[in-house]
Parts: sequence; structure tokens; C-alpha cells
Amino acid sequence: MNPLIKIALGSLVVGVVVLGLKAWAYTVTGSVALYSDALESTVNVATALAALMAVYVAAQPADDKHPYGHHKAEYLSAVLAGTMIIGAALMIFYKAYQGFITPHPIEAPWLGLIINGGASVLNAAWCWVLITQGRRQRSAALVADGQHLLTDVISSAGVAVGLGLAVLTGLELLDPLLGTLVALNILFAGWQLMQRSLSGLLDEAVPAEVLLSIKQVIAAHATGALEAHDLRTRHAGKATFIDFHLVIPGATTVHEAHVICDRIEAALKAQVPDAWVTIHVEPEDKAKQGAGHHGVVVL
Repeated sequence: MNPLIKIALGSLVVGVVVLGLKAWAYTVTGSVALYSDALESTVNVATALAALMAVYVAAQPADDKHPYGHHKAEYLSAVLAGTMIIGAALMIFYKAYQGFITPHPIEAPWLGLIINGGASVLNAAWCWVLITQGRRQRSAALVADGQHLLTDVISSAGVAVGLGLAVLTGLELLDPLLGTLVALNILFAGWQLMQRSLSGLLDEAVPAEVLLSIKQVIAAHATGALEAHDLRTRHAGKATFIDFHLVIPGATTVHEAHVICDRIEAALKAQVPDAWVTIHVEPEDKAKQGAGHHGVVVL
């Protein structure tokens, strides 16, 4: 089985277990803050399911209808997750509003906090697995899932501290206030997640440092060529697409030009994992750089 699919399945199992624990903590206490924590866990289950579907689809090989592969399925998953996170935040705002209007004492708070704390420890451990493995496997869906879990762990810690203070001080309004703060945190996390995912869907170029390394690789391995220009890059899940025009001297044979392109492509794939390289060969009269320069110019 694909290792990414195994991790995504693990996320779904962990999400269901954590949801059960947090729902139990809310049922025991009736706390608005713990309700907000439990509701965020329903989003965790939904995002884990979406990530599983995305990883499965993205792992499918290219076909006649999708010649560039299915990598962008991971971005669609992340956008769906962001939408659900924002929806959960709005539901928590409503619950917190009700808590402000009709505050009530929290029942069995310490038992509820112990149960919720166990769920948070499990979340923290799995968050580390997701982010570590997601970056290693270059999976946007798994990293996004892990980053969302990290916000859940942080907000759960804040809820535990705040709820403990509410019980010790007897200030019942602290409970819905904590729920509101959790909702704001979730809303911000959902917006950031959607923003990053939309960048991928809109074919945003690679970061500046990666682009510089690509230019350096082309310049170092394009011996026999004159110039490389119109360099374009974009991300799609694990894949990085690189295309550019390579200007070759007029006397160069097709075979010699092919050897140069193969050398550059191999070097780029060694530098950038999962790179898809397209090189358009042009004659020297298409050069954009004036005569008199030395070495291969990458524009």
C-alpha cells in the first residue's frame, strides 16, 4: 500500500478516537469551550477523510484525460478542509453567543479536562507524524492536515488553562469567552489553509530560492547551448513543473541538442524531486541576450 495512503488512514482512525474523547468531555461538563474543542475534532475527521481521498487520487498515474497527473487533487482537499474549518468556527460563535446570554455552571470540570487532555496528547503525537512524513513525502494534503491538528493542540491547551481558571474563580462567562477565542483561532487557521491551497490551484511559481537553484542547475549543465529563457515553474502537489526555451547554435545536430537537453533534465530532477521538465529547443537567432556574453545565460 502507498505509504501516504497508510498515513491518511491513520489520520482518519486517530480523528475518530479523538472526536469520541472530546465529545465525551463535553457531555460530562456541558462546557461551551469543550464543545468548541469537540466541534473542531469533527472537522479533523472530515479533513482526514478528504486527505485520504486526495492522496489516493493524486497517487494515480497520468492517463489520456489527465496527461499531467492528478497532483492537484491534494489542493482541492485542502480547500475543502479550509471551508469546513470556517464553517465549524461559525457554529462555535453561535454556541458561545448562547453561553453569554444564558451562562451556566460547568459540571464535573476536572474529569472533563482529564479526558480532553488525553485526546490532546494523542493529537499532538499524530500531528508530529503528519507534518514530518508530509514534508518528507512532499504531500500538501498531509502537511495541511498536520498543521490544522497543531492549531487544535494549541487551542486545546488554551481551553484547558482557561477552563481551569473559570472553575477556580467561579466566573461562568469565561467559558463562552474561551469558546469565542477558539473559534477565532480556527477561523484564522482555515483562512490560511485556503489561501495556501488556492496558490497551488492558481499555479503559483516556486519560491525564489528554489527558482535560483533551478537557474544555477541549468547554467551549470547547459554546456553547448547559448541561452535559456522564458523559464516558468509551478507546483501541483508533489510535482514541480519546469519549462523553458533553450537556444542552441545553428550548427548543432538534433542528436547533440538532445544530449544537452537530457543532461539538463537529469540534473534538474536530481536537484528538484518529482520535477517534470519540458525544454523547447530554438535556433540562435531566437536568443534574447546580445552577443559578447560568456557562458550560458538563464533569463
